[in-house]
Amino acid sequence: MKLPIAIQLYSVRDDMEKDFVGTIKKVKELGYEGVEFAGLFGRTGVEVKAICDEIGIVPVSAHVPYYDMLENPEAVLQDYRDMGCKYVVVPYLTEECRPGTEGWSATVEGIGKIGAAAKAMGLQLLYHNHDFEFLKIDGEYALDILYNTISADLLKTELDTCWVNVGGEEPAAYVEKYSGRAPIVHLKDFAGQKGNGPLYKLIGIEEDESAQNENTFEFRPVGYGCQDWKKILASAEKAGAGWVVVEQDDPSMGKAPIECAEMSINYLKTL
Repeated sequence: MKLPIAIQLYSVRDDMEKDFVGTIKKVKELGYEGVEFAGLFGRTGVEVKAICDEIGIVPVSAHVPYYDMLENPEAVLQDYRDMGCKYVVVPYLTEECRPGTEGWSATVEGIGKIGAAAKAMGLQLLYHNHDFEFLKIDGEYALDILYNTISADLLKTELDTCWVNVGGEEPAAYVEKYSGRAPIVHLKDFAGQKGNGPLYKLIGIEEDESAQNENTFEFRPVGYGCQDWKKILASAEKAGAGWVVVEQDDPSMGKAPIECAEMSINYLKTL
């Protein structure tokens, strides 16, 4: 592994809520060099920077709700600038503003505005995809339309390799497609049949679980699913990534979230 490894703290969100400082210390002890935040749990950016400095871990980036940034970007982004984050990320789009809806055009415009505000504050905006951005509009993926519409200086990629796969593309090739525009690559593994299971249950969308079977989709620690990590990591390096970030939306294999995080980093250390 040539690239430094961070963890998206959403993976251990319950631990973060119970023990913010202790959880960051734990992921540092496991070998993670950086963290990507998903909420500050009532702390200011200045406070979080002091915590990270004391622990000796890099606050690489943060997932920040789209509507929060759109409403008042300067005020919302100030905390992340204070933290020393280099990147802020649009993490997810609610249904009314996704591709294929009347709100999509306004979403693209809004992301561009946030990107300009972030740039003015010395931050770089990224977009973290799921699979719904692989809807084709006039023969082109909505995700590609987003990146073709907004200039690279205002918006770069945070390609989630699980969702790229679920969306129907080969993750390594898609990462390389955005060479020079892919500063962070999300490492997310999965098992089971794509589309067979509660993919979005954890982000507020209830799905029917009655048909689950041995092929049910589930998130896995990195190295314990079906992804070709040697190929993906080689592509991340070729694309010029500065960080890879482990994310596991939901624990599996009978393990606690922090145990899954340990399994992921231990696997990556073997490469």
